[in-house]
Amino acid sequence: MKRLLNTLYITTQKSYLARDGETVVVRVERETKLRVPIQNLGAIICFGRVSCSPPLMELCSQNGVLISFLSERGRFFARVSGVVSGNVLLRREQYRRSDDEAFSAGIARDIVMAKIANCRIVILRAAREQDESPSKSKLESAARRLVGWLEGISKNAPLDTVRGCEGDAARTYFGVFDDLITMQKDAFFFRGRSRRPPLDNMNGLLSFLYTLLTQDVAAALEAVGLDPAVGYLHRDRPGRPGLDFYIMEEFRACIADRLALSLVNRKQVQADGFETTESGAVHMNDETRRTVLVAYQERKKKEIQHPFLNEKVAVGLLPHCQALLLARYLRNDLDAYPPFFWK
Repeated sequence: MKRLLNTLYITTQKSYLARDGETVVVRVERETKLRVPIQNLGAIICFGRVSCSPPLMELCSQNGVLISFLSERGRFFARVSGVVSGNVLLRREQYRRSDDEAFSAGIARDIVMAKIANCRIVILRAAREQDESPSKSKLESAARRLVGWLEGISKNAPLDTVRGCEGDAARTYFGVFDDLITMQKDAFFFRGRSRRPPLDNMNGLLSFLYTLLTQDVAAALEAVGLDPAVGYLHRDRPGRPGLDFYIMEEFRACIADRLALSLVNRKQVQADGFETTESGAVHMNDETRRTVLVAYQERKKKEIQHPFLNEKVAVGLLPHCQALLLARYLRNDLDAYPPFFWK
């Protein structure tokens, strides 16, 4: 099994990343703040005004370490990677299969079923933790409705039906998301998903975690030789990493949403860690962003039993596992793609 490597998050503005032999050096105003051996890194994510030297980019390229550049608020700008890895035949097969609507519908069914099932687990766990209350009944009712959407995705459901069930299930899930928030309700509430920009504290937290998860999924897909731009659930769109969004649906609820709820309900993040701009957009301040990054890294280190591989893996390696299984399926080494069902 692949070893879980660290992700280096650079949030200090005007940082400069350089190379010293086989080591990544982080400098701020010419003062060395951190030194990390390249062998310990899986990715580097830079927020805001952070620059990297060409020799460092070469070092990262040689070692398969992706460098991602995001805005200070977490909006993705660009990614620096080395030579495309993997067999070109795998990517050609990926492209051919994306044009096959029957194949796309089959694999989309599998992933959407995993997404809905994982959302249901999040709801049921929250319902068990609540005393008898209207919220508990509401959560249990939503869980039953999700079962109905799962049943609606039959073996031969066409792609449009799969998309429709996914949308209905998402509305059911987010319709009770506010009931999953049990603390700090005056500052953290959920009235609906808002993005680009997020318009409340909870959406700001979710959007930031989704960005981090997307970067991990993209790195995993590229590491096994797949093209993140070509997915199967939604049609290709220029500039849209279709496969990133596609694979991350398996993890959105059980990794990002659960972590966001935990941070709020345990009061690890608080209202004063969020700022509202003149446009109404809500963003985290630097201290809160660092708190979230540390919590996300700790979450990635936890081990769970993979339902298909039947072995313990770190949560941070789940995108790599699923990318590898998808690649094996496209190469006909597996009879079907086994999506990740959280237990």
